[in-house]
Amino acid sequence: MNKRELVDAVAEKTGLSKSEAEKAVDAVVGAVSSALQSGDKVAVPGFGTFDVRERSARTGRNPQTGETMEIAASRSAGFKPATALKNALNG
Repeated sequence: MNKRELVDAVAEKTGLSKSEAEKAVDAVVGAVSSALQSGDKVAVPGFGTFDVRERSARTGRNPQTGETMEIAASRSAGFKPATALKNALNG
């Protein structure tokens, strides 16, 4: 499902116009993004938890040349699904 399909689904389920549904989707994505940027965790009961995961610096290997290289530390977004979502997918 892409963003357009998500907006259409939100509009259909809520009775909002497509432009209102797009604003709602953008607001949710923006709120989650800004919370993660500030290091906060975002928990949505029944769906899951978004959090920031820290990756430490490490030594890697270039697969083409075989030479070693340093990979810088980084942060990335992580998602852990809630038990209810896991059960819905598997049951």
